[in-house]
Amino acid sequence: MKQTGLKKLTAPKEEDISVKQPRELILETMISDGRFKYMLALFSLILLAMIMISLSMGYISIPMKEIAAILVGKLSGTLDITTPAQQTFAAVIFDVRLPRILTCTAVGAALSISGVLFQGILLNPLADPYTLGVSAGAAFGASIAILLNLGAAFVSIPAFAFTGACTTLFFVIFLSYSSSSKGSVSGLSSNNLILSGIIVAAILSAGISFLKFIANEQVSVIIFWLMGSFASKTWMNFWVIFVFLIIGFFIALYFARDLNLISLGDRAASSLGVNIKKVTFLLLITGSMLAAICVSVSGIIGFVGLLVPHMVRLVTGPDNRKLLPVSMLVGAFLLLFADTITRAILPHEIPIGILTALTGGPVFCWIFKRSKLS
Repeated sequence: MKQTGLKKLTAPKEEDISVKQPRELILETMISDGRFKYMLALFSLILLAMIMISLSMGYISIPMKEIAAILVGKLSGTLDITTPAQQTFAAVIFDVRLPRILTCTAVGAALSISGVLFQGILLNPLADPYTLGVSAGAAFGASIAILLNLGAAFVSIPAFAFTGACTTLFFVIFLSYSSSSKGSVSGLSSNNLILSGIIVAAILSAGISFLKFIANEQVSVIIFWLMGSFASKTWMNFWVIFVFLIIGFFIALYFARDLNLISLGDRAASSLGVNIKKVTFLLLITGSMLAAICVSVSGIIGFVGLLVPHMVRLVTGPDNRKLLPVSMLVGAFLLLFADTITRAILPHEIPIGILTALTGGPVFCWIFKRSKLS
């Protein structure tokens, strides 16, 4: 019977090592690596196709040939606009749709990586980027900026949201840290972190409710921001998230092996040479910063960081060296797919946070129920 939760990496049995020859082990590794590379290429092509489809859909329908010609011309520096229609298409692609689409894919990728890190660090299948109250801190900061009528400034709301998320993270770590945490080499136990996050998130939620109460005419702006949206995103939003995404991805991938060993338990990982305190703090801050920058730009978008690692783990297994890059691609695709539906298919655009919650909740319930029955 399968256990619910994260699969722990177990060391190979002694008899398996004695039976298998080195040549067989090398061949097995090569086959596994070949499948992984094929999987990466497949998901990359699917994501690229989704970007092209999303570019073609909207109030103004753009033929795929025109999109390909405009993109190739722009990248090669040979773009030649000869008709008013091409000028309109180019403006729609580069000024409206492409910044939103790329920002959406970057947010989906970052939230998925953050979800993998949280589930690996906390060893909790219900952990996601918002477990430690990062989203609540970002929402509180953004609500203050909106209440002070700072929305006209270009970076005010994202800056306040990011500051609130960072402050919340460090307060949660301070609250949960103990030099005598039982069963934890690093001084941080997953139970203490989760409980501290729940407490802080509850306090901040009450604070957000109070800000809504005194917001008067700004209350609708606060509510809409909290629902999450990619409307009116710019190239600046994309580049900010992209820089954080690249940095966070390479940090996570560099420590993926250590994250695998942490799943064996703190003491086992420490005996295998892992600096538990260093890796835990670094990955915890990396995952929280990825979530914070996403929330500061797009608002609260739930279930992406929670659901994607579970889905990908069914395909790649629990090895974080494979789980991280595939989750990044799948998260980018799923969030872009949801944004395309709400932007181009539904009669009226609804906040994407509502759509991800309405679809992600039942899907996660199905996965949870299936894992219990199997």
